Amino acid sequence: MQNIVILAGTIRQAPETRTTRTGTDVTRFKLVTSRPRYSEGRVVRDENGYRVEDAEWHRVVAFNGLGRTIQQYCETGTKVLVRGRIHYTKWQDADGQDRYGCEIVAETVDFLSRAPQTDEDEGRFINEDDIPT
Repeated sequence: MQNIVILAGTIRQAPETRTTRTGTDVTRFKLVTSRPRYSEGRVVRDENGYRVEDAEWHRVVAFNGLGRTIQQYCETGTKVLVRGRIHYTKWQDADGQDRYGCEIVAETVDFLSRAPQTDEDEGRFINEDDIPT
């Protein structure tokens, strides 16, 4: 059995990176995906004939080099393809109540839209060799 997730979506919260006490870089961001809404086996359409879509929000975490690359090249609105696994967590809050969480641990991230250009990058083509590992 395998735990495999593939999501294509849009980053809707700018990636944030922190470093653990042991020196591991942890980058987190929120990804939104959408899918058409169905009713009785048919796509639901609005009054203008456009299909109605439902959004799903996903918490994504990436570590070390992959996380640094995401932090450097992605921002809110960047479209990405995330391949990874689902990770469930359980903890107790301050009141002793059990709490549960779910996040996607990214193993690879492909950029589906171009990273925003800065004055430094103007006229320069960014390829895979330019991305640090």
